[in-house]
Amino acid sequence: MKKIYKKKTKNIDFYKIFKPELTPKKMLELGVFGGSYFGSNTKEYPKSWFKNAKLSKKFNVKLNRFKIKAGLSRKEWQDKGWIFKQDPLGWFQWYCRFSNGRRTPKIDEIQIKRWKNFIRHVKAIKKNCEEGDISCRRKQRQAILQWSYNPFI
Repeated sequence: MKKIYKKKTKNIDFYKIFKPELTPKKMLELGVFGGSYFGSNTKEYPKSWFKNAKLSKKFNVKLNRFKIKAGLSRKEWQDKGWIFKQDPLGWFQWYCRFSNGRRTPKIDEIQIKRWKNFIRHVKAIKKNCEEGDISCRRKQRQAILQWSYNPFI
């Protein structure tokens, strides 16, 4: 009789590892994506998120918390396969919808893995900067803010 072996895979509960440090509301208040992430399409999100948000119709680097551009263009995100039809604006749109209760397990797993992998930038800041020196590695700090990590480490 022929033995059949099933490949064992790790069964990780991605929802348990996802512990963002900032809410979408806080991120918008601090200043992310040059204020232009949503354009004027904010109707699906709570109005309270936008009360003190730094918003602009066009990208404005002065609205970013660290006054620096961090990250790639939406075109580059698309070219790298980081945009999914459910969230055509990318990771932050996914995070906003996730925060509002939407669950799409396959996409959630991908996006949570991407978020988790971004911690390498937090580690680089901690390794290379004096604690509390927020002028150190401003571009990386802006980037981790845009992934809901605390940039004031």
